[in-house]
Amino acid sequence: YSQEVSLASKKFGVGRDVIYSTINVESGFNKNAISSKGAVGLMQLLPSTAQDLAQRLNMEDFDLQNPQDNILLGTYYLSILKTRFSGWKETLCAYNAGPTNVSSWLAKAEFSTDGKTLNHIPFKETRQYLVNIEKNLKYYSKKI
Repeated sequence: YSQEVSLASKKFGVGRDVIYSTINVESGFNKNAISSKGAVGLMQLLPSTAQDLAQRLNMEDFDLQNPQDNILLGTYYLSILKTRFSGWKETLCAYNAGPTNVSSWLAKAEFSTDGKTLNHIPFKETRQYLVNIEKNLKYYSKKI
């Protein structure tokens, strides 16, 4: 998916290493992946989220199992989250657990001392997700 990743990376200013890491952790590069929560495709987007993103991009039609559409929408979502949160750690946690959860964690002193940086992630799944993403980032940052 190098063409799709390069295009989305340039369009939205998200590093290719971040995109590849997200794809690998989310779906293992399976374009037909569907989660138990209904997330679809390479970057595991919920159809409702994808619909909102597609409207913002003026995309009339999209197919979440189409790698180009999925990578474009998923990367756009990462770029939106990156503008909302101060760092990639918080951005990627929001991609996994949802921006509402991350915002609420940042507002609590037990999880963040400055309201911008997460010192503790209360969801075990999201903590493990971040560990997996960080491993992938080390790998992909050396490959590309």
